[in-house]
Amino acid sequence: MEKKVRIGFTIGDINGIGPEVLIKALSDHRILNYCTPVIFGSNKVLSFYKKLLDAEHFKYAHCDQVSDANPKLINVINTLPEEFIPDPGISSTAGGQAAMLSLEAAADALLDGQLDALVTAPINKHNMHEAGFTFPGHTEYLNHRAGGPGSLMMLLNDSMRVALATHHMPLQEVPGTLSVEYLVSKIRILATSLRQDFGIDKPLIALTGLNPHAGDQGLLGRDELEVIIPAMEQVRKDGIIVSGPFAADGLFGSGQISQFDAVLTMYHDQGLVGFKALSFDTGINYTAGMPFVRTSPDHGTAYDIAGKNVASATSMLQSIFCALDIYRTRLQYVQNHENPVKRTELAQERG
Repeated sequence: MEKKVRIGFTIGDINGIGPEVLIKALSDHRILNYCTPVIFGSNKVLSFYKKLLDAEHFKYAHCDQVSDANPKLINVINTLPEEFIPDPGISSTAGGQAAMLSLEAAADALLDGQLDALVTAPINKHNMHEAGFTFPGHTEYLNHRAGGPGSLMMLLNDSMRVALATHHMPLQEVPGTLSVEYLVSKIRILATSLRQDFGIDKPLIALTGLNPHAGDQGLLGRDELEVIIPAMEQVRKDGIIVSGPFAADGLFGSGQISQFDAVLTMYHDQGLVGFKALSFDTGINYTAGMPFVRTSPDHGTAYDIAGKNVASATSMLQSIFCALDIYRTRLQYVQNHENPVKRTELAQERG
């Protein structure tokens, strides 16, 4: 029998829609067939939202540590002080602190090898910073906790993979961050992830330009000529297939993106605007390049609808299934490449 994957869940900002979409997604009857969910949060918070959402079908059990998790149940580990009570729709430091405590506990378990994957609920970055969090977001924090191997933020749906060369930084800092060496590193992370995490042997990767019209041959900026194209030429020597640089509006707007396995965009909004315009409510955020699997829904705390029982759990549910798929694909990749002799023997036995 196939091993059930153990997935950890952060509770996110307890005043946003995170707890709601978590309850709705984990209420799907298929979940317990494939994974053992472990929520790092609070019985009190979940009980509050269960009652608010009239979700009597949502059943969970408390456990003190991941090793005690029941594979037949949704498990909850208390990581929040008892006085933390949700106030749906209200942006507060307490909401940020709850998200931070949940993330720290989940990261501890993940890095200790107790979890196979992590799915994170939405946070409010400002509120987390007010609570003492010192990182721009999940991606940077988890990369730091993993020892800084280099990570890549990637947005996914059934037909697109959009990666970001730079993550959460002011736009004015992007040109100074991009260098040939930096971009080569990001392209290599993306190519490796496409092979290991998505099973694409020879991925086709597109790169966008940084400037309007991809610089228009230097008329609108020289970043393409001096950084992006030299980086592409360098990775081609490694056998990585890259095309571009393309103007982002044309790549997304014309549907040309469908010709590639992934696109690497140069900055946050360049990638997210195109992706969200074509993938609203179904997108997934994946952190590539890490020694573990981490996904999250591609939406924020949505305070305006928090507690109103109208939030869609589609993206959260897709994040769970995506984490399962990537975990299994990566495991298969490792097995295929670490023991080729055994793989050949198995193939011969199967005829």
